[in-house]
Amino acid sequence: MIQYSYTLQEIDLAAEKIITEAQDEKIWVFQGEMGAGKTTLVKALARSFQIQDQVSSPTFGIVNPYENSKAQLFYHFDFYRMDDPMEALDIGIEEYFYSGNYCWIEWAERIGIFLPDSFFLIKITSDSTEKRTLNLQHIDNAS
Repeated sequence: MIQYSYTLQEIDLAAEKIITEAQDEKIWVFQGEMGAGKTTLVKALARSFQIQDQVSSPTFGIVNPYENSKAQLFYHFDFYRMDDPMEALDIGIEEYFYSGNYCWIEWAERIGIFLPDSFFLIKITSDSTEKRTLNLQHIDNAS
């Protein structure tokens, strides 16, 4: 596990660190308390990937698709309001997860039974109003 701390002014550097550490992994799970900065970090990642679309939390729509200047697709999920994990099947979650495109997932614990065996875990801890700590880890439950 890699630990990395940053201030909000350094969030773009944190995004670059995540991209480097994630390597080829396309499924990224963001964990953290409400208000820890998950969506803010996703916005920084979107800038790093040159996504031109407006990035916002998909809390009510569950998934927001984005595209960058290289025509790469990105899917941003927020399962906070999902009460029944089976609802994830209704939106075709498996098709998204196994599409080969980036999937950024907030509140993944609500659909844990449908997560792929391998993913990149990004745990965010709010140390203060200006400072965050990331714990970055490759998870492989298939082994």
